[in-house]
Amino acid sequence: MTFSRVLITGSCGLLGQELVGSLSRVPDYDVLATARGTAPLYPDASVGYASLDVTDVRRVKEVIEDFAPHVVINCAALTRVDTCETERELCWQVNVEAVENLVRLCRNAGTKLIQISTDFIFDGRDGPYREDARPNPVNYYGKSKLAAENAVRQLNPDNWAIARTVMVYGTGNHLRHENIAAWMLNRLSRGDDIRVYMDQFRSPTYVADLAQGIERLIRYNRSGVYHLSGRECVSIHDFAVALAQEFELDASLIHPVTSQEMERAAQRPLRTGFIILKAETELGFRPRSLRQSLQDLKSRIELSVSQSS
Repeated sequence: MTFSRVLITGSCGLLGQELVGSLSRVPDYDVLATARGTAPLYPDASVGYASLDVTDVRRVKEVIEDFAPHVVINCAALTRVDTCETERELCWQVNVEAVENLVRLCRNAGTKLIQISTDFIFDGRDGPYREDARPNPVNYYGKSKLAAENAVRQLNPDNWAIARTVMVYGTGNHLRHENIAAWMLNRLSRGDDIRVYMDQFRSPTYVADLAQGIERLIRYNRSGVYHLSGRECVSIHDFAVALAQEFELDASLIHPVTSQEMERAAQRPLRTGFIILKAETELGFRPRSLRQSLQDLKSRIELSVSQSS
């Protein structure tokens, strides 16, 4: 184990919470979780916490200098695709300028930076994609995340890693934004109809598996680009049906639509998904099947409900 002190930005989000929980269970890691909130959302995890807005350059510098991390995992981002399209200045500030600042600070401190990226840097014409596929984003969110990747590549080659992922889902505490599974479950459980894409294909990624892959990047001190996602590439409609079946909800409420039928501010790539052979070979990355992931998600939700009742 080369690294021990790990700083996580955006730690109150879905992935951030999962990383805090998983890394805090490994005695070799000293974790400092950071987010914009004044208090952490994970009372059971043995980690430090600092309030941090990644766009506040002075505060970021202060936290990094005080904690002196060996590695920074940047989970902070504006990920709402339509918001990024309509609020481009905010998107660029959070997704690009904050990363450029992290790059400068990590270079000065000799710290490794792990940047979380996305399948939306691709145009969706040739998915599933390998790590060396040519990016060509079709929306502003994808453009901002590609710009962030390019900023990270300015670090010493041994001091950066990019973990790209796809349609992350799971459960967490007091999340500010619903992930796709939570959105579907909330509406189906109320008996609401939902319209989901039948012509958009992704490799859904269970957040627990993604966190495991990122931990292995740290443990094995890997650099470069890695695709970390589920193995199966399915339509978003098929994902919704599988979710409904696992949770014993009414799948007849799920209505398939095409991308042309749904007017959105931002265009979406039609077929992305990842080929994860590199991560499997070099990291021992072993994501669960879609069915196994949904079973685990159901168990987690049931446990959370029973503990709160």
